[in-house]
Amino acid sequence: MKTNIGLIYKKEISSFFNSAVAYITLIVFLLLAGWFSMNTFFLINQSDLRQLFSIVPIIYLAFIPAVTMNLIAEEKNDGTLEFLTTMPVSDAEIVIGKFLASLALIGIALLFTFTQLFTVVMIGNNVDLGALICGYLGLLLLGGAYTAIGIFASSVTDNQIVAFIVSFLIIAIFFILDKILMFVPGFLSTIFEYMSTGYHFESISRGVIDSRNIIYFASVITFFLLLSIRILEMRKWR
Repeated sequence: MKTNIGLIYKKEISSFFNSAVAYITLIVFLLLAGWFSMNTFFLINQSDLRQLFSIVPIIYLAFIPAVTMNLIAEEKNDGTLEFLTTMPVSDAEIVIGKFLASLALIGIALLFTFTQLFTVVMIGNNVDLGALICGYLGLLLLGGAYTAIGIFASSVTDNQIVAFIVSFLIIAIFFILDKILMFVPGFLSTIFEYMSTGYHFESISRGVIDSRNIIYFASVITFFLLLSIRILEMRKWR
């Protein structure tokens, strides 16, 4: 199984970087993250990356659907998914391999923002490295959750644009849940807050790694990956 997942992973990584779209997407991500996180860096006179950790989740709203929209939808449209399933590769291996490849691309994008991390460390005083590391961990977990949602959206259609829209809408719902608490009844506010990705990400980015936050992200990732696997399995019964 590990070998098959590795083959799918390598195929997707190769596909990403053989396409100009991946480079354009990465460049746009880095330009937006760099501009919005560093344009006030010296004005606020703070040695942290709060601006970066605030803006990247917003950029994720479009960046991750763009990365994941063609993962399964394109294979369906081209007919290559059926060819892939004739090989000794399970649906779970296909989904996990594609998930890991997409997460790796997100990790690479975050890795390029380390220039800002090094800037903060070099010129800052009393830098809280623990909080910075937790912030990046939170961004990676958040990216993993959104990637799983993106793969699910890509599995329900053979149209990449539809996959992008579905992924964007689901991610946006998770993103705004903790921002509309004032509009929901009090007995629902706790549920909305817990279901929000922002609530758990902010908890981690403050430098506190709570097992409840890790469990939350792991659960979201597992849930949407399992849904994707089940959807792929359903086509065998049609």
